[in-house]
Amino acid sequence: MAPNVALFVPCYVDTLFPETGVAMVRLLERLGVAVEFPSAQTCCGQMHVNTGYAREALPLVRRFVAAFAGAEQVVAPSASCVAMVRDHYPRLAAQTGDAALERAVADVVPRVRELTEFLIDDLGREDVGAYFPHAVALHPTCHSVRMLHVGDRPRRLLQQVKGLRLHELPRADECCGFGGTFAIKNAETSAAMLADKVADAIGSRAEVLVAVDDSCLMHIGGGLARQRAGIRTLHLAQVLAASEGAP
Repeated sequence: MAPNVALFVPCYVDTLFPETGVAMVRLLERLGVAVEFPSAQTCCGQMHVNTGYAREALPLVRRFVAAFAGAEQVVAPSASCVAMVRDHYPRLAAQTGDAALERAVADVVPRVRELTEFLIDDLGREDVGAYFPHAVALHPTCHSVRMLHVGDRPRRLLQQVKGLRLHELPRADECCGFGGTFAIKNAETSAAMLADKVADAIGSRAEVLVAVDDSCLMHIGGGLARQRAGIRTLHLAQVLAASEGAP
């Protein structure tokens, strides 16, 4: 039996890319997963920690563990935010000396899953019944590869999508240059990295560039739009939720 899932929809996804959250709900419900959205959730605090305001992130840590305390599984369409919860929350809680908070964090963290982890490891599904007849290139995001170690899970899911033609992205392991506040603090370096990633996306001859983080797609998508490259960016959840027109 599929577990009950509480959706963790990061604040920037909810605000800028709500279609990603909608796609994740459609996908999970198609797979028989009972989905709920705890309305008390808000920002995970990554922006605060990235800019050196770890203490100011603590109220958000407390809010997160309270919002998801009773969830059987917590699933998010963001490797970046899942990495924040799994890697940073235990350290932040330990620094407070608050034993109750440490216990609450230790209880919820093992149940927080990135979408591809949940689909493959928990549901045991690689073929999710998707149909997407387009040429697609995959950008492996830094947090998903280097912090969560999702490995080839996104690729394995794409390979099972009916009609999809998977194109190789040159220098796929290189960062796109977004990195949250890195793109602001180091704008020229970020722009140079973005230019390389845009050139590689064009070189892949794909129609659609896919990733598991909307933050990276926002950055790359802006570069592609300015070049009028004709390449769309979509979150993996949107591709996996697609099924209209399937033969």
